[in-house]
Amino acid sequence: MRRQAREHARPTILLVGSPNVGKSVLFHKLTGRYVTVSNYPGTTVEVARGLMRYRGREFVIIDSPGMYSLTPITDEERVARRILLRDRPDLVVHVIDAKNLARMLPLTAQLMEAGAPVMVVLNMMDELESAGVCIEIDALARQLGAPVLPTVGLSGQGVDALKELIYERFANADLPRRD
Repeated sequence: MRRQAREHARPTILLVGSPNVGKSVLFHKLTGRYVTVSNYPGTTVEVARGLMRYRGREFVIIDSPGMYSLTPITDEERVARRILLRDRPDLVVHVIDAKNLARMLPLTAQLMEAGAPVMVVLNMMDELESAGVCIEIDALARQLGAPVLPTVGLSGQGVDALKELIYERFANADLPRRD
C-alpha cells in the first residue's frame, strides 16, 4: 500500500551497513550534504535525508545508523531496522567495508531474506587492493543475485557508476522529471 502511494514520487534509497564502512561519506557524495557522525555509545541516533539529482531525476537518499544485523541490539540498529521495515525503501544499498567482506555478507543475506531490493557497494577498495587482495566482483554479483559495485568513498571513485546504477534501476519507472 505504501509503495503504491509513492508510485509517482521520488524513489527512496536507504544506505545501510555496519558502523565505519563509509555510508555517510557516500551519502555526501550522492547528495552534497555533509553528515556529522559519532560512533560511540550514548550519542543521539540521527537519520539524514537528502536528494540526489542525476540525469533529470531526483532520488531520496537516507543515511541510516550503523547496523550489524536485522536483529537489533542497539538503538542505532532499532532505528535502521524500523526504516527498512516500516518505510519499505525502493532500494537498499548495503555499504560494505571490502576488507571485511565475509563478516558483512550475513547482513546482505538478511536484507534479501526480508524481501528488500538490494544493491551491494564494496567500499574502501583502495585499502583492500593495498593489502594485495582481489575480489571477483562479477562472480560475487552472480552468487548474490544482486548488483555489486566497488567504490572508494573518500576519493569518489565508483560514485558516478553508483549513481548510474541507481538511475538505471528506476529508468523505466514513471518518475517525475526535474529538467
